[in-house]
Parts: sequence; structure tokens; C-alpha cells
Amino acid sequence: MKVKKNILVAPLNWGIGHATRCIPIVNKLIEHNYNVILASSGRSLELLMKEFPVNDFIKITDYNIKYHSFIPLWLSVFLQIPKLFFKINEEKKELKKIISDFNIDGIISDNRFGFYSETKKSVFITHQLEIQSPLFKNLIQKINYKYINKFSECWILDYQETSLAGVLSNPKKKTKNQKYIGPQSRFKKRKIKEAYEILAIVSGPEPQRTLFEKILIKELKDSKKKSLIVQGKPEKSERKTYENLDILSHVSSQKLNNLTLASKLVICRSGYSTIMDLYKLEKNAILVPTPGQTEQEYLAKYLSEKEIFKFLDQKSFSLEKAISLSNSFQKINHSEKETDWNNLFRIFEK
Repeated sequence: MKVKKNILVAPLNWGIGHATRCIPIVNKLIEHNYNVILASSGRSLELLMKEFPVNDFIKITDYNIKYHSFIPLWLSVFLQIPKLFFKINEEKKELKKIISDFNIDGIISDNRFGFYSETKKSVFITHQLEIQSPLFKNLIQKINYKYINKFSECWILDYQETSLAGVLSNPKKKTKNQKYIGPQSRFKKRKIKEAYEILAIVSGPEPQRTLFEKILIKELKDSKKKSLIVQGKPEKSERKTYENLDILSHVSSQKLNNLTLASKLVICRSGYSTIMDLYKLEKNAILVPTPGQTEQEYLAKYLSEKEIFKFLDQKSFSLEKAISLSNSFQKINHSEKETDWNNLFRIFEK
């Protein structure tokens, strides 16, 4: 009998999007008879523990990037680059111990730059080869590629021909090890009876997550429309109910899948993991990028120009504007290509 190989999957704890988009990949690994060990921190770890309760988990270093209400997110990150380099070196040390302790045969890292090995096949998952920054863009890309090229392969969560992430995933300069594996979503499309007029999904780093939530609560309460807010707090299990508004701290992937399908309009951040989910379900959505997060701002504008989704800035957000924009939604048409998992997973058999 063939012994199961141990694959370590380690998503970054930066919002919960890196963890959610690893869910379909973990499911495929399990389906292909691999033993999956999950490593992360914070809310990402909490989410994965609820999704895969029988798997082994490892709590690892958090990048611990701090954000501020009045400094653009890109600048906050840029000023903390020395801290990032230190954390990446910490990750490399952690990984060596994990490989030894858990007999790891292969590694899949979602944006954890230190999770590569010289002795084990290592895969880096991303949708963002060209990081959007008002300053030092070429230098940032050079640093990004320096780390990505240390991995055995780089799996890009997009199509090369009909790109969903635009220049983020399809820049002129390529890495030496990249493979396009298509957008990945934990969701499945099916028919469900409508239950809510509006579903608002709140996610991303603080303090902007909470600021956005406060705006939504006020707007939705005043509207009297039957609405639901999912807060993106997997560490909690709370429910609040007002006259027309339900608020849930967190729901499972399957539950969120059903709630999204059962809602007439979705209001959410323009994080790429969320976009992949909405694209899969062909949902009418208003994207509200996290202020100062250049990647989300680019995606919101790019997808609006392609007439896939509509977007509003958080500063000028109003439910009235969102509903007006949603009325011009054109149903998404796309031909989904199957990911060749058998071919991709061969890397761990070499």
C-alpha cells in the first residue's frame, strides 16, 4: 500500500483571503490521497481549523504588519519592510523544524516568502506578480521575484489568456517558474431561493475592516431592506438581529456559499479571493476597495472597466449609490477551464 505523502499548506494571515483560496486546493490534495498539514496564524488559522477539523495544525509566525487610519496601506507596508525581511528569516527557521517534526514531503505557500526549502519541492501561490505601488515599483517587483524564484514553482491563480487580475497576474516580465492554474474558489454554483436583498461581507485588515462595518450597519439599518452582514471573524460565533438586519461573526464556507447565492446583491471588498468566489457564482456585486490598498483599488477599477463588477470608494459609499449601480449589472459570461490537478501535483512525486 502506498504511503501518503505529507504536504504542508501555509497561507499568509493578511485578512482571510489567502486562507479561503487555499480551501479548494486543500480539498484537491485530500482527494488525491495526500495528508495535509496546515500552518498559519490569527484569523486565517482559526478559519482553517473550522474548515478542516481533523487535520493537523501548526501555529506559525505572523508578519504582524500594523495599519493606521490616516496612512495609506501601501505606505504602512513599505515603512515596515525591514520587519518583513526579519519575519521571512524567522519563517525559514520555522520551516526547517516543521519539515523535521512532521516529515514534510512538499510545501505549498500562499504568499509566505520564507516557506521554501532547498531539499523539498516548494510551491508559491499568488495572483500578484506586479505589486501596485505609487513609488519604487520596479524595486518592489525585483524583491518579489527574488523570493518567488527560490520556489520550485509559482502557481498563478488566473488565466493567462483571459485575465481576471489584469496586469497583477500578467505583467510583461515573467518569473522563471510560473504556471497559470486558473482562478480557484471554494464555492459551487447552484440554484437557491432568494433570502436577502443585500449581503455585505466585511473582511481585511484593521482598522479599515471595522470602519467599513460601521458604515454598512448604519446604511443597512436605515434602508429597511432585508440584509445580512458577515463580519469575517472566524474566532467568534455570535449573531445579532435588528429589525431588518442580521449580523453574523462568521459562517462556514458552505454556509457563505449558500448565503451568497441566496442574496440579490453582494457588497464586499475587492480582495482577489472574494472576486474569484463572485466570478464563480456569477453574482451581482459592488466592490468597495480597502482605502490605500493599491491592489484592491486597481482590481476594483479594472473589473469595473471590463464591466464584470461595479465599484464605489469607501469614502463616498452610500447604499443608494450601490443599488443604483447594481441595476446596470450585466450577467457574467465565462467558460470555466478545468485545472489539471493530476499534472500539477506531479511536482510532489518527483
